[in-house]
Amino acid sequence: MDNLTIFGRELIDEKSIEQIKRCYGKDDLAVLTADAHFGYGHPIGGAVAYSSHVSISGVGFDIGCGNKAVRTNIEVKHVDVSKVMDEIFRRISFGVGRHNNEKVDHQIFEDIRKADFAPQRKLYALAKEQLGTVGSGNHFIDLFEDEDGYLWIGVHFGSRGFGHKTATGFLAMAQGKEFTDKVSEGSMDAPPVLVKAGSEIGMDYIAAMSLAGDYAYAGRDVVVNKVLEILGNPLVTKEVHNHHNFMWVEEHFGNHYFVVRKGCTPAFPGQEGFIGANMLDNSVIIEGVDSELSRKGLYSTVHGAGRVMSRTAAAGKAKWIKNETTGKKVKTVIAPGLVDFDEVKKEMQNDNIILKGAGADEAPQCYKKLSHVLAAQGETIKIKHILSPIGVAMAGDETVDPYKD
Repeated sequence: MDNLTIFGRELIDEKSIEQIKRCYGKDDLAVLTADAHFGYGHPIGGAVAYSSHVSISGVGFDIGCGNKAVRTNIEVKHVDVSKVMDEIFRRISFGVGRHNNEKVDHQIFEDIRKADFAPQRKLYALAKEQLGTVGSGNHFIDLFEDEDGYLWIGVHFGSRGFGHKTATGFLAMAQGKEFTDKVSEGSMDAPPVLVKAGSEIGMDYIAAMSLAGDYAYAGRDVVVNKVLEILGNPLVTKEVHNHHNFMWVEEHFGNHYFVVRKGCTPAFPGQEGFIGANMLDNSVIIEGVDSELSRKGLYSTVHGAGRVMSRTAAAGKAKWIKNETTGKKVKTVIAPGLVDFDEVKKEMQNDNIILKGAGADEAPQCYKKLSHVLAAQGETIKIKHILSPIGVAMAGDETVDPYKD
């Protein structure tokens, strides 16, 4: 059996294919899903089943990044979408390093206070400040209408600064430094950072990663609950929730592996997943299907449409320049981008989609078509629900998210 399975090869750049080939050995198995693109040390949309290693760079900086979607018992025709989106954007913090303005309590804080990996306990204050906030980049809170007219809430983000500091701490340790030491992340095409799963650092990483994953789950729960509160606490009739930046211990072809998925949604037979598209196109709820192809694909599917244009190419380059009259810094474009975001906003308005925040770096032109990447996954998944966007909220006026996929 070939160690590497690629879905939708015609949709994937050669750089990403070469990158995944550097990430696995002869005793490992690897997958590229059809939304794959180049990432830090490991392609986004790449999964590797390691026989004896854990990949710190494979899980990535945003440990536990994932999607959650819930269906409510409210019909969209009864919802003032514009008013709800205003409240979402007012009450929930979006962007890099943001603190939650509406403090929450959660069991996860006690878990962090007593973390098995002791250095994580010092991240308690950061974790408490950021739970319930949404990151930058392609992280979002969306409202959707399904084929029966019901309102869905969908969110995409991860473990925020808590997970990012956990990841950078272990990158430092892998280089022989202390958890709190500053570390060079290296170039995007640097070799993967692997540690033996049974080593002290490997076991510490698995424990710390698991806690960051719990924190990410808690954050998505808190945000969805806040949106439900804004909606008047309707009944939730369905929930779909999973990570796509994580490591699991799984059995494949009769052997146990440490399966790292980065930008990959697990899709075992009967397991559902929420897959977001771009801000204009329909998103979907999928379900994993058992087939020879899905087994070869390590029961992994896409986590989104897949980026094809860099943020800088889309939005251009800008600097914050001090205004001599006001003394305030003003964001000034020094090189225009390829995307006319005003036109994108007009198109969204014509489609009756309420947009809050976002920018040219998240325009639909930056992504593949979700329908194309889903089709390339073949008989590994089936579509359960089609979700049409009616409201999109993302961080605005930012072009770089340090909490990288």
